[in-house]
Amino acid sequence: MMGHDQDSTDEDSHSQMENLALNDNFPPLQSSFNGAFQNPLSPPPEISTTAIDDSSAETLTQSNQNNIQNPNSTNLPEFESTEFSVKRRFREVVTLSERLSETFRGYFIPLRPDKSIMESQMMQTNDFVEQRRVAIEKYLKKLAAHPVIRKSDEFKVFLQVEGRLPLVKTTDVASRMLDGVVKLPGQLMGESTVAPEEVVQPARSGRDLFRLFKELRQAVSNDWGGVKPTIVEEDKEFLEKKEKLNDLELQLSNVSQQAEMLVKAQQDIGETMGELGLVFVKMTKFEFEEALYECQRTRAADMKNMATAAVKASRLYRELNSQTVKHLDKLHDYLGMMLSVDNAFTDRSNALLTVQTLVSELSSLESRVEKLEVASSKIFGGDKSRMRKIEELKEAIKATEDARCCAVKEYERIKENNRSELARLDKERQADFLSMLKGFVVNQAGFAEKMASVWEKVAEETKEYGNGVS
Repeated sequence: MMGHDQDSTDEDSHSQMENLALNDNFPPLQSSFNGAFQNPLSPPPEISTTAIDDSSAETLTQSNQNNIQNPNSTNLPEFESTEFSVKRRFREVVTLSERLSETFRGYFIPLRPDKSIMESQMMQTNDFVEQRRVAIEKYLKKLAAHPVIRKSDEFKVFLQVEGRLPLVKTTDVASRMLDGVVKLPGQLMGESTVAPEEVVQPARSGRDLFRLFKELRQAVSNDWGGVKPTIVEEDKEFLEKKEKLNDLELQLSNVSQQAEMLVKAQQDIGETMGELGLVFVKMTKFEFEEALYECQRTRAADMKNMATAAVKASRLYRELNSQTVKHLDKLHDYLGMMLSVDNAFTDRSNALLTVQTLVSELSSLESRVEKLEVASSKIFGGDKSRMRKIEELKEAIKATEDARCCAVKEYERIKENNRSELARLDKERQADFLSMLKGFVVNQAGFAEKMASVWEKVAEETKEYGNGVS
């Protein structure tokens, strides 16, 4: 509330300055750079959405704050039409995000907006709904900009299919954990093996606690066991790029802080110019009212020119700051993208850990079979119980081998997804940063010229004072 009141006071002060200082209404100042440069690689995909709730602002409740109708428009050729309208709840946005994370492992998937209960309780209803709408629209635009995700059935269904989202809802964590607990006794007794179709998803889902324990043991063994795993990350190019991205994240964090300092400095200068203009306005008014001699009126007119210049400079700095924020916001976008990159690399690490665990499991099973065969061979006619156990272990080896093959394929698929995403990131990052820098420089230069023009005019009008002429 304090910040809001201060903003209102500042706006009133600026309005007062402009009304008092400017007799001639000059048109709104136009920046010499209107918007960011477009990516030269391809036309930008567009997704726009507007949140409309059937309830009035006064009767909107917590339950229907998230129930918003989204009229969407797009220029993407993957969609059947350019305009469509569906009603979605925020939980369906969460479902979409989870399905994309499961289906597109290894891709740099944009992160969905968080569901903040505290903000929904503290903010005004209209403000909260609008803030959420803007966040969801920004999220959808990021998904639409992804060359793979925007073609996915999940994304198309979310935007086009009316009614309840027909995507298969991901089971909640509590249910997955309960399912894992139910299966755990049988797994401990050796009555269950890893199904091939289950290894394409990470163990942390909680549906298979036994697998989770095994992979945890394998991770500890990799870090502290002193024995090198049979399969390790050997892609040197990937490891080098991963290290470079870590450095990039640190650089982005530092540059982002510097950008915020620049914006704050420009804002302070604009406010200072505004206050200076207001002081000159008050002085001009006083001189005109109290003037007895012509020279006083002349100086009052010169002070009015100074007030007008200060007000114009204040307005220029405000518009400059707005454009600066728009251009440098790309830094924050890429800083947020680093979280998506980390998630994609985590998918790769989890897939590799699954392969390592299954390889270790195979080695353990084969060792057990070998020991049982040796023990059984020492008994005349064989040991039926041992022979039966050997057959069971061989069946487990076959199932584990199938799971290992699936896990290796999933690992290779994620590696390829990482490779293509890293190439795309390098390509788009160069174009985006070049566009950002061009826009920033042109914007700064354009406004610097306008401000110089304002003060040159003042200098010309008041040059007599510099020559010592009274």
